[in-house]
Amino acid sequence: MAGMTSTARPFLNRRLAAFGTTIFAEMSALAVRTGAINLGQGFPDTDGPEEIREAAVRALRDGRGNQYPPGPGVPELRTAVAEHQRRRYGLSFDPDTEVLVTAGATEAIAASLLALLEPGDEVVALEPYYDSYAACIAMAGGTRVPVTLRPDLEQGRFRLDLDELRDAVTDRTRLLLINTPHNPTGAVLTRAELTAIAELAVERDLLVVTDEVYEHLVFDGAEHVPLATLPGMRERTVTIGSAGKTFSFTGWKVGWVTAAPALVTAVRSAKQYLTYVASGPFQYAVAEALALPDAHFDAFRADLRAKRDLLAAGLAEAGFGVFRPAGTYFVTTDIRPLGESDGFAFCRSLPERAGVVAIPNAVFYDHREAGAPFVRFAFCKRTDVLEEAVGRLKALRA
Repeated sequence: MAGMTSTARPFLNRRLAAFGTTIFAEMSALAVRTGAINLGQGFPDTDGPEEIREAAVRALRDGRGNQYPPGPGVPELRTAVAEHQRRRYGLSFDPDTEVLVTAGATEAIAASLLALLEPGDEVVALEPYYDSYAACIAMAGGTRVPVTLRPDLEQGRFRLDLDELRDAVTDRTRLLLINTPHNPTGAVLTRAELTAIAELAVERDLLVVTDEVYEHLVFDGAEHVPLATLPGMRERTVTIGSAGKTFSFTGWKVGWVTAAPALVTAVRSAKQYLTYVASGPFQYAVAEALALPDAHFDAFRADLRAKRDLLAAGLAEAGFGVFRPAGTYFVTTDIRPLGESDGFAFCRSLPERAGVVAIPNAVFYDHREAGAPFVRFAFCKRTDVLEEAVGRLKALRA
């Protein structure tokens, strides 16, 4: 055709060719097309605290953040992040040299991996993993080495095999990519598991990037242990946090990195050529949000725990095998008790069969067969929406 460029080489960089459109876009479009309840993508259907929304409005009206904010983030937010880490975990960070504000946790992950990896470096990541991990490792030219979390049917949770993790580390391994509380399985790595990870990192002189965006969503006595608090980890760990998951303002895209100065400098070097800066007025609002009293975080956790229990009970009644999450706002289920085994086919047919959208966990695996029978549902929705979804899912049992 006239005017079209002719080339024998595909337009898309081969490192990204395998990824295509995210499963979240596909399933969210399916929800819109069918009118199904979207329990696939993990975004709340209500806003966070009114006083924090008003703080953003004040910042806009006062002209704070309407122009480019400072590259590392506004001082108020960097100070608030440092204070949050000190108050919650006893971690001391210099807000000027050890805190970096990012356009959500997704950019923090991308900037960290682009900064710290050379082509050919191996990255050991827990499988299943959030889908951007694989794409960011690929963009950095790294090699992904998955270690699979295994389902423990008796305990109703997913577990990390520490021997498998140790065996995955080679002379080419540059860093470990850890996520706890873990999306999509809802597992919260125990202090013993994290101690073993820390010992391995020190022994093999590895960097660690740890995604802790669900740090405030742990249930039933589970404990969130930041990896940076463990011996030998303060100087080798990049910790990633986010306002979206904690305060239910996912569209604001405010995340952060805390790490030793040399690591923050490296990550910032990559980040400045991605977005440079973002979310100016929202940074001021998030600074106020991080200073909310413990009662806010306790109430938020209690609300999500009740919603978890509602959805988990409904899924069990509908015939799913349910892994009750110790953290995050996702429930992973096993569809084999329903006579199914292909999560992709199941999720693509579920809107027509039951008027609900979910996500097939297999998209989060390199070993697709390991994730084939598992499906993820989000419970960060209004109670009435979850009740309606539970009612619709009972049609599967019938």
